[in-house]
Amino acid sequence: MEQGGDEGMDVGRPTGRSAARVPAVVVVEAYTELARRVLAGPARLGRTRLVAVDGPSGAGKSRFAAHLADALAALPGGRPPVVHTDDLLDGWDDQLTFWPRLDADVLAPLRRRQPGAYRRYSWVRRCFLPRPVPVPMTPVLIVEGVSAARAVVRPELTLAVFVTAPAPLRLTRAVQRDGPEILPELRRWHAGELAHFAADDTAARADLVVDGAPTLPLDASRYYVRVR
Repeated sequence: MEQGGDEGMDVGRPTGRSAARVPAVVVVEAYTELARRVLAGPARLGRTRLVAVDGPSGAGKSRFAAHLADALAALPGGRPPVVHTDDLLDGWDDQLTFWPRLDADVLAPLRRRQPGAYRRYSWVRRCFLPRPVPVPMTPVLIVEGVSAARAVVRPELTLAVFVTAPAPLRLTRAVQRDGPEILPELRRWHAGELAHFAADDTAARADLVVDGAPTLPLDASRYYVRVR
């Protein structure tokens, strides 16, 4: 499959035995085109276009956020800051209750058209580090992590992205990244995020649902696969 331009590409269902293993149509889109769409969208958080990259752990959210930030870096306004919600959690038990910290330190100042800052949590030291991480006022801010596109922030989002991948692969990715000793906490985490996504209806309300484990031969730094 050639990828010569930045437009989305529909890939139809193949014939033969592999037909049952792929969807009827998948859409390959370019990060550069998505970046242009974001910049053309309305700023709903003060002067900032807020992009939320949500989805279950291990789905590929951080990678998607980084590639979108790379694409935005080449456009007017420069590379946007990326805030990872994992950096705001006060340990494993703060899976969903961290939000007031994010709102007070990052979103509220930008809402007032002022720069924000937050303290990053160290999972090694198990405490928040003293040095604040600045969040400047920029045309775009990307917030990445579980529950980043939750209902309370949707009115202020320019774009809500939900990244998905098969559960066994997500578990394997997480264990490879953090080690098998996290499995007990990870299983509890997975149960919590599933309950949240069901109650929040996150995927159905997202503007863009992305396959975080595409099998198509593509340049993953430039293109992503849209599921919906």
